[in-house]
Amino acid sequence: MSQPSIKRLTAIDCHTTEVIASLLVQLSPSCQIPSSQQLSRMIENPSTAIFLLHTDEGIAGMITVGNYFSPTGRKAWIEDVVVDSSQRGKGYGKKLLDHAIDYVRTLAPCTLMLTSNPSRIAANELYRSSGFEQKFTNVYKMNL
Repeated sequence: MSQPSIKRLTAIDCHTTEVIASLLVQLSPSCQIPSSQQLSRMIENPSTAIFLLHTDEGIAGMITVGNYFSPTGRKAWIEDVVVDSSQRGKGYGKKLLDHAIDYVRTLAPCTLMLTSNPSRIAANELYRSSGFEQKFTNVYKMNL
C-alpha cells in the first residue's frame, strides 16, 4: 500500500464531482452540493484551493482554503474539512490540515482561520493540537 497523497484539484470530471458530493454530505447532510460547473468556477478562482487526499482506495478526504485581502491584512480560511467515514482514524484529517497550513504559509503574511462545530470533538482537538487558538467571537450567517 502506498502513502496517501494530497493534490490540488485542477480539473473536474463526473467521478470527482460525485466523490466531493459524497464527502460534503458526510460533513453536512443539509449542505448545497455544488455542480461540476460550480466546482470548475471554484478551482479557476486563484483565491480558492481545493485539496483532495488520494489513497489506493480512491479519494478519501478533502479540504478547502480560501484567501482574500482586507484592510487589516490578508486572511485565509480553512473550510470543508472531511475524511470519508470509512477512512477515519488513520490520521488523514491531520495530513489534510498540515497540507493546508503549509499551503497558507506560501501566502504569508496572513491570518489563518477556521470554524468548527463544538460537537465535532475530534476535529476541535485536531485543530487545537495543530496550533490553532480558539477565538472568542460570535459568528453570524445570513443565507442570501
